[in-house]
Amino acid sequence: MGGSAEGLFVAEIVLLLLVGRGLGEIFQRHGQPAIMGQLIGGILLGPSLFGWIWPDAQHLIFSSDPAQKGMIDAVSQLGILLLLLLTGMETDLRLVRRVGAACFSISVTGVVVPFALGFALAQFLPDSLLPDPRQRVVAGLFLGTALSISSVKIVAMVVREMNFMRRNLGQVIISSSIIEDTIGWLIIAVTFGIATNGSLQVLPLIATVAEVALFMVFSFTIGRRLVFTLIRWSNDSFRSEYAVITVILIIMGVMALITNLIGVHTVLGAFVAGILVGESPILSDHIESQLRGLITALFMPVFFGMAGLSADLTVLTDPTLALLTLALVAIASIGKFGGAFLGGRLAGMSLKEATAVGSAMNARGSTEVIVASIGLSMNILSHNLFTMIVTMAVITTLAMPPMLRWALGRLPVGHAEKQRVERELLDERGFVSRLERLLLLVDDSPVGKFTAYLAGLVGGGSGMPTTLLHLQDGKLAGQVGDKGSERASREVKKGAARSARAVSKAEDTPVDKVHLTARTELAASAESIAAEARKGYGLLLAGLENTLTDKGTFSDALKDISSGFDGPLCLVLNGAKADGKMPALRAGTTILVPVNGTEVARRAADFALALARPHRARVKALYVSQARHGGRPGTVSHRREEAVLKDVADLADRYGVAVDTAIRTRATADRAIAREVAKGAAMVVMGVTQRPGEELFFGDTATAVLAAVACPVVLLASERAKRADANAEGTAAETGT
Repeated sequence: MGGSAEGLFVAEIVLLLLVGRGLGEIFQRHGQPAIMGQLIGGILLGPSLFGWIWPDAQHLIFSSDPAQKGMIDAVSQLGILLLLLLTGMETDLRLVRRVGAACFSISVTGVVVPFALGFALAQFLPDSLLPDPRQRVVAGLFLGTALSISSVKIVAMVVREMNFMRRNLGQVIISSSIIEDTIGWLIIAVTFGIATNGSLQVLPLIATVAEVALFMVFSFTIGRRLVFTLIRWSNDSFRSEYAVITVILIIMGVMALITNLIGVHTVLGAFVAGILVGESPILSDHIESQLRGLITALFMPVFFGMAGLSADLTVLTDPTLALLTLALVAIASIGKFGGAFLGGRLAGMSLKEATAVGSAMNARGSTEVIVASIGLSMNILSHNLFTMIVTMAVITTLAMPPMLRWALGRLPVGHAEKQRVERELLDERGFVSRLERLLLLVDDSPVGKFTAYLAGLVGGGSGMPTTLLHLQDGKLAGQVGDKGSERASREVKKGAARSARAVSKAEDTPVDKVHLTARTELAASAESIAAEARKGYGLLLAGLENTLTDKGTFSDALKDISSGFDGPLCLVLNGAKADGKMPALRAGTTILVPVNGTEVARRAADFALALARPHRARVKALYVSQARHGGRPGTVSHRREEAVLKDVADLADRYGVAVDTAIRTRATADRAIAREVAKGAAMVVMGVTQRPGEELFFGDTATAVLAAVACPVVLLASERAKRADANAEGTAAETGT
């Protein structure tokens, strides 16, 4: 029998993953949450079906032996912490602050009403449903919480599917779910402390509440900064794979241990850790997706499968238990819908809007199962009561998506809201708005100083983390007393402050300060840039002196540096006829952007608008048409040109920047651009594609423009990984940019 325990453990994992993932896929394809498929998969593998049809096989695989059961239970318990970590990471507190008071009204009534009903119901349950009838108060707290909490994940799934995520009501619904989740986990933490004491005692309860309050205050002040620092340090210092994931898991474990030591459940620590990790400015999408993949692929199906295994639906053949379960479903649905509906009406919502809010809040799913599992593991809930709660969770959660789709489908969109949604959709397509982190490489030259300022303008609008690599005599500077590095840092901060003020004024939302880091221990080479780039950057901005040779080609040093970065590359260069002085961006200054309908040109327009907004500068979009005789109005060519320019104008409206448009014919692109520059443009921003080959080359048009103009030229190149697929864009760049 050697190795049989390990073999059974693997068999349990494989079955839970296979059945849970398979049913989850089926459910999701029919508009239901995949989580419900995983939970029902566990129910089917338990005594409800598998154990009923073939009890010997079910007992063999899912053994009740304590040692055997402890192995899979350990994975399940770790799954609870990881699920709460992920839930916290998905908790957007900025959304809650932006939406306003309506979500608080909905959350308060949406929690108080069903909680009161659940607590009252526990006082009338038969003694047979409670392991210890003397602990009705604690059981009532668990049951009340289970009835009052909502599942953000499931609510967000339906709201996103209905394209309501950006709608006012959709954001109120998500914010209300976030607040309810937070309240629910605080109640569970306090309830755990009461259950640990064995009864409701005033002094221990006051101590527990005070300790939880201190933990929350510490977490969102000193703890917040510590978490940000640890994630940044691990991301910037470790060379081994997935180091940031390890640090995040350590943060979760430490905070879970802290809550355990103060006498409340570890889930509160994991949930708060998730919130802090999710708010970290250094947490890029690829790091978050790695962690999400681990949790979703393994721990989620195992936990929900194990929760389903603990439920035995055969007990519902007892008429009394079946009626009590129906009563539980009715009380949960009426209490939750009624509470949220009442909160919506008190907040001034219409009847249709309040109905949609009430429908959305009636989804419990994952969170309720976690609460019930904690109650079961603490021997507060019996297996029969646990089964009733899981059944109620499944029924109410499966009923929510069609109810919410029906309710949201009846809500028209107003004019102002439609305009805001369209603006946010433009942001979603934008280049600058999707950047997460900047890598900046500059020297002491005027173009280096100017590039540092431009980096601040780009990153300051969203508090984008920026890493500064300062070169001095061909080597990275930044040592103590290095004046050049200090000057570059000041330029970044100056540009960032200017951009943040413009965004705050236009959108009435506060903007975080740019997190600026100076890297000092590397050498400026392809290898060092590549090593830095692996830490996750959306754009490399480089502004260096003497990057162009006398022949108009790029220097070997710039070629070497750019080859180490696979993402989008932004080079700030001085035109061959420039006098070396950088322009001062101010109101009325013109930034010229050649466009041609390609994605690289659109990125350049987006970038130019981000630079123009803080100074109320103007952007001129220039379309150079190579059509014979210029393309008469009404022709296909002319309509395409107008569509391209309208897209830029729409983007400019989103930024609040004045834009001029022009179509030029009967001239090559470089000559048309040079003529526009001669009319008074302060700088040119061009979208280009790097061509394959040993030399650093962005096409004949870019080379000719650099040789012809007397102002700075910003070349925004698409990422290397996409160059092989960008032949069409590269060809178009020859005529348009």
